[in-house]
Amino acid sequence: MSEAARSAFNPLKPHKEHYGVLKNYIDGEWVESTTDRLLDITNPATDAVIGQVPLSTRSEMDAAVESAQEAWWDWRSTPPIVRSRYMFKIKELLEKHFEDISRVATQEHGKTIDEARGETRRAIENIETAAGIPSLMMGYNLEDGAAKNIDESVIRQPMGVFGHVAPFNFPGMVPYWFWPYALATGNTFVLKPSEQTPITLQRTFEVLEDADLPPGVFNLVNGDKEAVDAMIDHPDVQGVTFVGSTPVGRIIYERCGATGKRCIAQAGAKNFLTVMPDAEIDRAMPNMMASFFGNAGQRCLAGANLVAVGDVHDELREKFLAAAAKLKVGPGLDESVQMGPVISRKSLERIHGYIEMAVKQGAKLILDGRDVKVPGYEDGYWIGPTILDECTPEMTHCQEEIFGPVASIIRVNDLEEAIRITNASPFANSASLYTQSGRAARTFTYKVTSGNIGINLGIPAPMAYFPFAGAKDSFFGTLHGQGTDAVQFFTDSKVVITRW
Repeated sequence: MSEAARSAFNPLKPHKEHYGVLKNYIDGEWVESTTDRLLDITNPATDAVIGQVPLSTRSEMDAAVESAQEAWWDWRSTPPIVRSRYMFKIKELLEKHFEDISRVATQEHGKTIDEARGETRRAIENIETAAGIPSLMMGYNLEDGAAKNIDESVIRQPMGVFGHVAPFNFPGMVPYWFWPYALATGNTFVLKPSEQTPITLQRTFEVLEDADLPPGVFNLVNGDKEAVDAMIDHPDVQGVTFVGSTPVGRIIYERCGATGKRCIAQAGAKNFLTVMPDAEIDRAMPNMMASFFGNAGQRCLAGANLVAVGDVHDELREKFLAAAAKLKVGPGLDESVQMGPVISRKSLERIHGYIEMAVKQGAKLILDGRDVKVPGYEDGYWIGPTILDECTPEMTHCQEEIFGPVASIIRVNDLEEAIRITNASPFANSASLYTQSGRAARTFTYKVTSGNIGINLGIPAPMAYFPFAGAKDSFFGTLHGQGTDAVQFFTDSKVVITRW
C-alpha cells in the first residue's frame, strides 16, 4: 500500500456503505428477483440499513435448480483433476479478496474483524481440502474378489443437484463445509444465504465470477422459507444441507427423508465446559473468553455452561469474572475491539429475557452485560459479557440455547457428576474439559456423548479435513460436513463386478 493510500485508509470504513437490492446468481448471470418482498439488511453496530435482500419466489428457486440440472452432466463428466484446478483458482481469488470479504462479514454480522478473518481462513481451508478430490474420491478394488477371474471394484460417482440453507452467524465459512466438496465431486449446487447476512455470499459470488465456472454449476438464490421449501420439494434436488436451529433442522431433515433426499442438518447446541481442580486456569482463561464470548456467543461451539468441579469454583469464578469484565465491546472494524454486537434487536431482546428468567429462577447475576454502552454507536445491538453464578442444570437458561454472550456457572462435586449433567442435555454438539490428568481426559472423552470434544480448549472446531461432528438434537443425519464425510455425502457408491 502506497503512503497516500495508507493515509486515506479508514480502518472503520466498510467495503461499501450501501449494497442496494441484492441479486440472484442463476446460470452464470446476475438476475434481479421479481418478488415484491424485500427485507432490510442492517449493520448491527449502527442499526443503519446497508442493503435489501429479495425474498425470491418459488419459480426463481426452480429456475436455479433447473439450470444446475442442465449443467450437471457436462460438469459430472469433467475429470476430477480439472475440477481440482478450479478449486485452486477459487483459492487464489479468495486470497486476493481476503480482506474485503472479511470486512463485509464484519459489517453485516457485527463480529470483530479478527473473527471475520478467521472465518475467511477457515473457508479457504475447505477449498484447499476439496482440491485433493482426485485422491479423496478414489474407490477400491480386489482382483479375484468373487472367484477366479472375477474382479470387484467400488467407484464413487456424483449424483446431481444439491442445495444448502446457510445460517446467519458464519456466512463466510459454514457454506464452505459443503459446496466445495459438492462441486469437486462433480455435482452442481444452489446456495440459499441467510436473509440476515446475505451480503458476504453476494460479494463471494462476485469474486468467484473470475473462476469461470461453467454456467449453472454454482447458483445463488436469496430468500426465506418459500425458497427453502421450493429447494426441498424440487424433484431434481438430490440432497440438502442445513446449519441452524434445532426446530428448523428437524423439519428439513424429516421433509428430505419423506422424499428420499439426502440431508445433513447441523443444529443447535448447549455446550458444557468442565474445569477440574488441577486445571491451569490462568493459561486457559484467554481460551475460555473466546469460547463464551467470541462471535458474541453466536455460534454452535460457544461455551454456555461453565462447570466447576470441587473446590475450583471460587478461584475459577473470580478469574473468569475479572477476564470477562475487561473485554472491550464495540464495532467490529475497530481492531482493538474484542466483542461486537449481536445480530439484531430481536435477538438482543430475547437474550435479555433469558437473563431476567435466570434471575427469577435463583441464579446470581455477577456480571450484567446489559449495562454496556458504546459511545458513538448508541443504536447498536449491544450486550456485554454476562455471567450467572449459583446455577443449577434444571434452570431454563442452562438447558436452552441462548445464542448470546451469557455464561452460566454450575458447581458439581466430581467429574462423574459433570459428565452426567453434560450427557443429560438434549444437545450434544461439543463439550470440553480443562485438566492436567490424562486419566480424567480419557474418561471424559470416553463417556461424554457430544460429537466434538475439547481437552484444554473451549472451541473444538475440527479442521477442514475432519468432519464437523454433532449428536442428539444437535445433528440430524449420518454423515457430517467437511472432509471425507462430505465426499461420501455428495457421492454414491457403485459396485462393478467383471468377469473375463
